[in-house]
Amino acid sequence: MTSLRVAVVQVTPIQQNCTLLTDAESGQTAIVDPGGDVDRIVAALNANALLPSAIWLTHGHLDHAGGAAELAERLRLEIIGPDARDAMLLGNIVAQAAEYGLTGLRDCVPDRYLREGDTVSVGTQVFEVLHCPGHTPGHLVFVNTAARFAQVGDVLFAGSVGRTDFAYGDHAALISSIRTKLLPLGDDVRFVCGHGPASSIGAERVGNPFLQ
Repeated sequence: MTSLRVAVVQVTPIQQNCTLLTDAESGQTAIVDPGGDVDRIVAALNANALLPSAIWLTHGHLDHAGGAAELAERLRLEIIGPDARDAMLLGNIVAQAAEYGLTGLRDCVPDRYLREGDTVSVGTQVFEVLHCPGHTPGHLVFVNTAARFAQVGDVLFAGSVGRTDFAYGDHAALISSIRTKLLPLGDDVRFVCGHGPASSIGAERVGNPFLQ
């Protein structure tokens, strides 16, 4: 058994799953995709006596990254990820938000971009970084092989896949990312996605209509 603990805080009117990945032995916690509602995220950390160690971003959309700059300032954390190919989205969050009538979100400049082959850690928990483009050019997935767990952002959902109807979207690339990088992780790997309920690779391999 590994000591990884996973909790979700839903943020923004788009109901994005901000994920708290905690090393139970140390209490160190990586905050994945704090898209907004920073007070709610901080309250969840405090209520569970968690020790925030870093912010990780899967991609540059406003509902995943719009609260990162504020949270980093308040808690003195580094922002890590996504791949640099999403820089154009991170620098356009305020404009994205205006299109949806959202306020209080900020543009974001990570302290460090990631690329496939990198690893990130929280406490003793090590996550491999996979580049899974299609939804956005620089979308990343974080995989903890020992825990049989992945945070897949908006690549794969329970019963669905990420949107690709953006100017930079690529449906063929998205499906290729899922087939060549996520499905080989193994049917027993469970994942949290950017929206909606968690699932497993096996459940989606069999039942996801986009993969049949």
